[in-house]
Amino acid sequence: MKKIAILGSTGSIGVQALDVISKNSDQFEVFALSCEKRVDLLAEQIETFKPKMAVTAYEKDAADLAARYPGTQFFFGSDGLVQAAMSDCDMVLNSLMGIRGLLPTYEAVLAGKDIAFANKETLVAGGSVIMEAVKARGVKLLPIDSEHSAILQCLDGNSPKQARRFILTASGGPFRGYSLEQLKEVTVEQALNHPKWSMGSKITIDSATMMNKGLEMIEAKWLFDVPQNKIDVVVHPQSIVHSMVEYCDGSVIAQLGKPDMRVPISYALGYPKRIASDSESLDFFGEAANLTFERPDEDTFVCLKLARQAMEDEHSSYAVVLNAANEVLVQLFLEKKIKFLDIQNNIEKMLEKHKPEYRLDIRQILELDENVRREVLKTC
Repeated sequence: MKKIAILGSTGSIGVQALDVISKNSDQFEVFALSCEKRVDLLAEQIETFKPKMAVTAYEKDAADLAARYPGTQFFFGSDGLVQAAMSDCDMVLNSLMGIRGLLPTYEAVLAGKDIAFANKETLVAGGSVIMEAVKARGVKLLPIDSEHSAILQCLDGNSPKQARRFILTASGGPFRGYSLEQLKEVTVEQALNHPKWSMGSKITIDSATMMNKGLEMIEAKWLFDVPQNKIDVVVHPQSIVHSMVEYCDGSVIAQLGKPDMRVPISYALGYPKRIASDSESLDFFGEAANLTFERPDEDTFVCLKLARQAMEDEHSSYAVVLNAANEVLVQLFLEKKIKFLDIQNNIEKMLEKHKPEYRLDIRQILELDENVRREVLKTC
């Protein structure tokens, strides 16, 4: 039985991970769970899976749940997340949103835990530090993002050094084909209406701005230890091909499947073995009959270009600034305090005035992240 700690168990990835685990209960034990706001759902999960540990954002919620579930040990706040990550589990599934996933991942790696992660910000902001720790401790870092899971599967049995290109696919989001003029007045509701994937609000907005793909490029660079000039993005509206690897001999290996996050979750949880999921078989005469690919429009969706620029100086602090500014600006857009194009415009301004720092440690990364957030709020 593999003991799993799920950080962010009440979010989209966490809920689907628990669904996979429940259908493979002979292989997995839910050891720890955590939530930020959806305490009622966390209570239901505790009732069902009876974890040894649970973490809430606030002390009062932890105390209230502790009175109801004496068999579970409760913690709260960022310290609680770190304790869960360092607990007596075999694997930490990190589906936390944003930079708060960085420290638990780092501490879990130092504690020798394998990591299944959907928290791309961990590698965007802290790629150098995290990957150095992963190599030093010899743990597995297994992606749950469909694109990086696809690349991992395409690399099976091959060395990344034999690859000519790593090709990340993007759906294009709800505004595929839009001009800058058309994007000026798009609404939050329109941006949240993703044509293919059901995801949390932050990642859905990132998909609409295409920042999601920018972050994934940076993530791929660290995860697979490849230079940025080997990482390409193609727009693939059908979301059937989840990513591809082109090898030095010209062969291209692709991973295909329905847009169902339970597939990459299953692959990470069971790695190196495959475990069953309820994902439907692909219909090659239906949704997969016509697959198309387009170049991304980086002049309209500037976030892609900004992410490329942040990657160029790989050990610098530009990616920390990119990520922190984006998180704040996306939230301001969701709160309808700024317009859609203000996201990319303000990220660009923050990067332009930033003086890079190099080889930051975890503490310095988190300090810079806080400073950037304050600056963005002051500016906007």
